[in-house]
Amino acid sequence: MVTHMNDKHIKNLDQVREFLEGTEALELVIEDKHERYAWIERTLRRFRYRTLNKADKGLILRYLQRVSGYSRQQVTRLVRQYLKGRPLKRRQRTVNGFPTRYGPEDIRLLARLDELHGTLSGPATKKLCERAWQLFGQTEYQRLAGISVSHLYNLRGSQPYTRQRRLLLLPIDCISPACFGNVLPPLRP
Repeated sequence: MVTHMNDKHIKNLDQVREFLEGTEALELVIEDKHERYAWIERTLRRFRYRTLNKADKGLILRYLQRVSGYSRQQVTRLVRQYLKGRPLKRRQRTVNGFPTRYGPEDIRLLARLDELHGTLSGPATKKLCERAWQLFGQTEYQRLAGISVSHLYNLRGSQPYTRQRRLLLLPIDCISPACFGNVLPPLRP
């Protein structure tokens, strides 16, 4: 259920105090993050946050926390940004900081190797990859030959790996769509 809150009638600190006392059981959250930032900036301007004493600033901070749903630390960061004279803008930071080294083909290759050799220990699997590349010249194992044992276990725990292992565990005669339902086939010994 979406409820729109109009807080324009809250104009002084006594009304803020009454609001905080009366809404302890309510969970108020502004859905859109950009709107949340704009609301915080409008509220700080409306109550002239710069001119308030310490107790009143704390009251406004609690009010901002309650309505925005942000933590005390996040509200404090935003207020500090406001006090420096910068507009409150949300900066999206969803960039993955690390490049992907092992792709889907490497994961399929690892799943196939584990299927053939019965999911050996990490060091043994790493050694198999090194030997396949260096001794037997299988170039598809070049990237996996340099993998660390801990990252090998990370790949084994990934969703693409487990999905690939499930496909490898299917019986050969099971090609119909019914085989791909919610029921997994039993593990082979």
